[in-house]
Amino acid sequence: MNPIFEKGGKLYWLHSTVDAFETFLHVPGTVTKKGAHVRDSIDLKRILILVVIAAAPAALFGMWNVGYQHGLATGDTSLNILGNWWYGFLKVLPLYLVSYIVGLGIEFASCQIRGEEVSEGYLVSGFFIPLIVPVTTPLWMLALAVAFAVIFGKEVFGGTGMNIVNPAILTRAFLFFSYPNYMSGSECWIAHKPAEQLVDGFTGATPLALEGSAQYSTDFWSMFIGTVPGSVGETSVLAILLGACILLWTGIASWKIMLGGVLGALLVGGIGDLAGISSISCLEQLLYGGFAFGIVFMATDPVTSAQTEAGKWIYGFLIGALCITVRLFNPGYAEGMMLAILLCNIFAPLIDHCVIGAHLSRKAKKLKTA
Repeated sequence: MNPIFEKGGKLYWLHSTVDAFETFLHVPGTVTKKGAHVRDSIDLKRILILVVIAAAPAALFGMWNVGYQHGLATGDTSLNILGNWWYGFLKVLPLYLVSYIVGLGIEFASCQIRGEEVSEGYLVSGFFIPLIVPVTTPLWMLALAVAFAVIFGKEVFGGTGMNIVNPAILTRAFLFFSYPNYMSGSECWIAHKPAEQLVDGFTGATPLALEGSAQYSTDFWSMFIGTVPGSVGETSVLAILLGACILLWTGIASWKIMLGGVLGALLVGGIGDLAGISSISCLEQLLYGGFAFGIVFMATDPVTSAQTEAGKWIYGFLIGALCITVRLFNPGYAEGMMLAILLCNIFAPLIDHCVIGAHLSRKAKKLKTA
């Protein structure tokens, strides 16, 4: 059936869509005919699939935690692993459906209009978006945010590989600034029905906004394991570290960005400790909010992060430092990871430009003295 969808065929206008499904299901039969290329087993699809696999532990645990937090809110303190996970899965599934249907729909339409191949870039963005928003986000609202992020954060720049900001982070930013009550309200982090009877003292505030409640604690192990309210995939530092190991072992993510982010957070957090600005220690700052998920999966995005080796250190350090700075000095916004990553995404090209310029300047001086 290929000739029908190839140039000259009556359904050529569907070529991009058919090609996307064909290359997703089968290994392409085309080969390189000329030019120098690196030939190995890793292509864009395999890289993106590995990223999804790395984020799967955080997603699976997050689904269980959605059910677990619902149980705590309704007075059920049992672990019930399978039951809690199934409840969470049913709550998160609609978010995934909206994320992929809207995002991929726009991606396919854009490629058809431009006559280009459909890229696999949204495979990862669509997987991340439900993990970084409250589980109670209205579906129409999520659809609007995804459409905005894909169109204005990606397609207007030329699609995958050309965008200057992370589409998943931009989705959350759109929701936060457009509908703040749904992103930071008192009950947005716990999935429950309005008719359900909640236990006395129930609260849905995140640990950064409220350091304790009757339903959960904010001790080290609770924060590390992830049995606290929060965005679906951001609560379990343990699951995120497992994903980080996969990304580092496969060489997909930069350890320099991750380590730079941790060092930046510890430095600013340590200064805050010495100054008595916050009751949260610099080590605890690494466990709270979306810091771990952001520095492992969002900051290391190869398209929107710095490309030079020295630039990666600077880029990661600035993200960690800015995140804790926002947390310490902006009482109206307890979390700072989203803003830090977006700002550094924009300045990543400038960071690389300065690093390359400094390198060329040093090289020029060596040539003069030689």
